[in-house]
Amino acid sequence: MDVRCTSIEEVRQHIDHIDRDVVALLARRGNLVAQAATFKKTTDDVRAPARVEQVIAKVRAMAGEVGASPEVVEQVYRAMIAAFIEQELHAHAALSAR
Repeated sequence: MDVRCTSIEEVRQHIDHIDRDVVALLARRGNLVAQAATFKKTTDDVRAPARVEQVIAKVRAMAGEVGASPEVVEQVYRAMIAAFIEQELHAHAALSAR
């Protein structure tokens, strides 16, 4: 949904609303990442570079479909995936220590 704003304050208000949604979605994704750690046997399974590239290709295609910059989406996803891999490695190590 494209919104036409009439002031910078209105732009910021809309961005703040989107940020709340994005953070909630990141929390949901993080929960699933933690669950995924229980199914992976090795740290190589956690890093899964081939899977990362599948996700990147998928989200770049999605970006094109919805009018987002594929380059920006890829950069954001690579950063997000790297952070979630770190989280998952910690979860995996904790599970392995048990």
